[in-house]
Amino acid sequence: MRPCEAGGDGAVYEQVARIGKAISAPTRLQLLHLLCHAPRTVQVLADEAGLSVANASAHLHALREARLVESEKDGLYVTYRIADESVGRFLMALREFAESRLLEFDRFAEAMAAVTEGVEALGSRELARRRETEELVVLDLRPAEEYASGHIPGAISIPARELEARIDELPRDRPLVAYCRGPYCSTAAQAVRTLRERGFNVRRMEDSVLEWAAAGMPVAAGLEEI
Repeated sequence: MRPCEAGGDGAVYEQVARIGKAISAPTRLQLLHLLCHAPRTVQVLADEAGLSVANASAHLHALREARLVESEKDGLYVTYRIADESVGRFLMALREFAESRLLEFDRFAEAMAAVTEGVEALGSRELARRRETEELVVLDLRPAEEYASGHIPGAISIPARELEARIDELPRDRPLVAYCRGPYCSTAAQAVRTLRERGFNVRRMEDSVLEWAAAGMPVAAGLEEI
């Protein structure tokens, strides 16, 4: 038997294709991305993705069948989480590959640049380097449960939906660096624009905590007293 025939090529490809089928719906990619930032119940995921609970459950079932996510039942609620950290790395690699192949991503980048015009964008490594020499205030704009699950050490947690009400909590004597869920996060773009219009010296971190961790930077968990 030749080595390439062990198990049959078709059977191997069929198993690999299970992953492709599981992520073939944009909604499933969205749910997977949310879970990469923090575990959530089906109800919370449905609300954030604009889905019915039944629809969200069906998509999550497909992701679980491909062993991309795991679930745990606690009373009436079912909580989902990614199977392990390799799922986050896979999702980042998939996005980066799509960026290299699809021209539509150029439009996404242009739209982001238009909203954040005049705001400097930093990557993970550049932010880490600048923190060694500058007194930067890092602002995490994600929901509190995502911050608690994992954040840049020392970052202040102010969810974007609370920014207007809590903007006076932010210091004006030091530069701010705000981050959310990655380079195409419209929530971060709008928040950065609001901060700039209010007179803050603000910069935007293009990466999310996923890219930060992938670059070998430390990640803190829980709530921090700043």
